[in-house]
Amino acid sequence: MYVGKARNLRIRLASYFRKPQQLSSKTRAMLARAAAVDTLCTTTEKEALLLESSLIKKHRPRYNICLRDDKQYVLFKLDIQTDYPRLALTRKVVRDGSLYFGPFTSAQAARHTLKAVHRLFPLRRCKETVFRNRIRPCMYHHIGLCLGPCALNVSKAEYADMVRRVRLFLTGRSKELAAHLKAAMQEHASRLEYEKAAQVRDLLHGVNQTLEQQAVVLRDGLDRDVLGLAGDGSALAVHVLFVRQGRLLDGKQFSWTRPESKDSGRDQGEAEQSEKGEDLQEILDSFLIQFYGPQQFIPERIVLPVALDNPHVAEILIERRGGPVRLAAARGTPERGLVDMAAANAAQALRRSQPDHTAALAKVLGLAGPPGRIEAADVSHLGGQDTVVGMIVFEEGRFLKSAYRSYAFPELEGSKDDYLALVKWVVRRVASGPPWPDLLLVDGGLGQLSAVGRALRKAGVAEPWPMAGIVKAGRRAGELEDRVFVPGRKNPLPLKPGSPELLFLQRMRDAVHRFAVSRQRRSRKKTTLDSRLSNLKGIGPKTAALLWAHFPDIEAMRRATVADLATLPGLGEKRAAKLHHVLQNMP
Repeated sequence: MYVGKARNLRIRLASYFRKPQQLSSKTRAMLARAAAVDTLCTTTEKEALLLESSLIKKHRPRYNICLRDDKQYVLFKLDIQTDYPRLALTRKVVRDGSLYFGPFTSAQAARHTLKAVHRLFPLRRCKETVFRNRIRPCMYHHIGLCLGPCALNVSKAEYADMVRRVRLFLTGRSKELAAHLKAAMQEHASRLEYEKAAQVRDLLHGVNQTLEQQAVVLRDGLDRDVLGLAGDGSALAVHVLFVRQGRLLDGKQFSWTRPESKDSGRDQGEAEQSEKGEDLQEILDSFLIQFYGPQQFIPERIVLPVALDNPHVAEILIERRGGPVRLAAARGTPERGLVDMAAANAAQALRRSQPDHTAALAKVLGLAGPPGRIEAADVSHLGGQDTVVGMIVFEEGRFLKSAYRSYAFPELEGSKDDYLALVKWVVRRVASGPPWPDLLLVDGGLGQLSAVGRALRKAGVAEPWPMAGIVKAGRRAGELEDRVFVPGRKNPLPLKPGSPELLFLQRMRDAVHRFAVSRQRRSRKKTTLDSRLSNLKGIGPKTAALLWAHFPDIEAMRRATVADLATLPGLGEKRAAKLHHVLQNMP
């Protein structure tokens, strides 16, 4: 459920076992589910740091909500060990002599940048295995986006010069790149090579138009990460600024709650001193070890808001980087300004994460406590066809997309019965087991809530789940806002229009509605394709299922040869030939 490292185990555990009103909602929810405390002792603090990181990555505990996944940031990889390097996206840093640029916190932004690079510089795109075996240029060569070194005699010197320009582009050295291109353009013009001069001119114009105007924050041109901290008695936020070649490239923030107080036997001054000292040191130690994983890009310098007194952290990062890593406080006015900037971003992230309306929502809905896990369900169908119930999960202040589920009910074709769909969904939801929701939100009114309640009792649920239903405003007079219902109450709850609680429920309703509709459309598309295939002479449901299991779409089926079809389980040469004929002549 939770993994943590502590220098003083007694103080760390004592911070959890206090009066409930002194604990955060997350801590109360965690303790309500906890059954035991287990400990692992290590001989050195370095071993403890590594063990904490590996356990979080392995078990992904529910209440370690920060840095528990092993997904790294997106980087550009340029393999300069080959004669014709290829630029590609990667999330892993491998010590193979390649150059890495980044990181990008948004994969979409990285793909857009990669597209811009390929538009300006015609690098090869095919992977190494395809590059070695290709005998003719691909489509990118014919549209002018690749020089075609896979099959054509491309000058290595010309390609290397283009790679050098790509490196200047990706490192943000725009002035040097522009000067180089301008000189090359003038040289071609002096030789009366006007076509080449025009190509360089267009490239120069494209670079000036595409290259992001990043602010130069440090003149030394070094790579570094800058950390800023912000916190109060119950929460803490860390913001990381990525500075590459002296330019501010991107940033990322993390926030989480922490124990409000330490050992009750100490006085307030001692507790505050510990909070500013040992507690902060442990937080930074754990954060650095988890953030800079073994395959993460680690810069040579990491600027911290405070100096660390733990040499093991730097030792671990040096081993992971395979080179020097310096962890130090800010030096000089520019770095101190970056630390202040990172701290301001951390404070802003903390303010965004603080508004938690679950406590107010619990009061409005009459719940025993703030709901830690909220599930929402909605029914979607098209005229009774392809009925799907979508379920989303909101847990500990964020949408938990890994827990989203969609439930299809082919037996309800043509029924248009939303109540029956919810009843059948409850049966399957109860059969899937815990974790159970602290609040179930249904897109509907009292009728839907009654159907779900009866289904829960029939399924043998000992304690009915706390529920609420939200109905969209109608077009009748006086119905201007959505209405919220709870079981046992005939009239809707008196929620003020625009109140945080109502806005939160509307946000949940809209999210589950979008999810259910998207899954219903996907199911309808597959049903349409299945019916198109099953209506062909000689193809029954079993054959159609066999084809869908081995081919992604109908066009792939039509491209398959008789030999390809004969390799499918249960199909011989004669049947494969008949099937191939049917597919080739399908409308």
